[in-house]
Amino acid sequence: MSDTPLRRVIAVIGMHRSGTSCLTGSLQQIGLELGQVHTWNRYNRRGNREQQDIVDLNDEVLAANGGAWDQPPALCHWQPAQVERARELVNALGEGAVVGFKDPRTLLTLDGWLQAIPEIEFVGAFRHPEAVAASLAYRSAMPREQAFSLWLDYNRRLWSLWRRRRFPLVNFDLEADAYLGSVAAVARAMDLDPAGIGTPFFDEDLRTSRMDSGDASLPYAAKLLHWRLKRRARRWQ
Repeated sequence: MSDTPLRRVIAVIGMHRSGTSCLTGSLQQIGLELGQVHTWNRYNRRGNREQQDIVDLNDEVLAANGGAWDQPPALCHWQPAQVERARELVNALGEGAVVGFKDPRTLLTLDGWLQAIPEIEFVGAFRHPEAVAASLAYRSAMPREQAFSLWLDYNRRLWSLWRRRRFPLVNFDLEADAYLGSVAAVARAMDLDPAGIGTPFFDEDLRTSRMDSGDASLPYAAKLLHWRLKRRARRWQ
């Protein structure tokens, strides 16, 4: 069995369509080494910044536990060979002092990643449930109720992990200047240099399904969780 990587490993986590790609690309600009990632797709013209082998591993673990990205299992049991594969994939991300990866599925397969890399660091992104639902409807023709259910599942896991590890959170619904300021604050909190960003990865024209209507129409559970996430994210604004 190979050793756990001694360098820093950062995982960008959050629900699908919640700004994790934008946050990952922004951190990549200032030194987060991601390995070979997707830099374009139909629904994200700057790429989702995901490493396909890591996505495939997460999908494999989910399928073995009777689930998928849109059918989260309550628990995910990892085989020892899968834990070892996670270490190998992280070791292959690059030679830099700080490497990382992004895949929303990681919130569903979290236990194995914590077993593989106990000192892994996290940074989270979240977005208004209505905006996520609208984006999933556009991308996957997903019904609104199913999208809300997924938003709750993923973000409950995000909130639970935050309570244990207290990592930075970024609100993807912020106005452009405030969002860029939040990313810079997160970078500083993670000992990365935001001065290296240069031209921002973030582009307002690529942010779809913008929500400005507040939480009045949300189910209570989503409204409360969204409020909690926004409250904690203010520290990095």
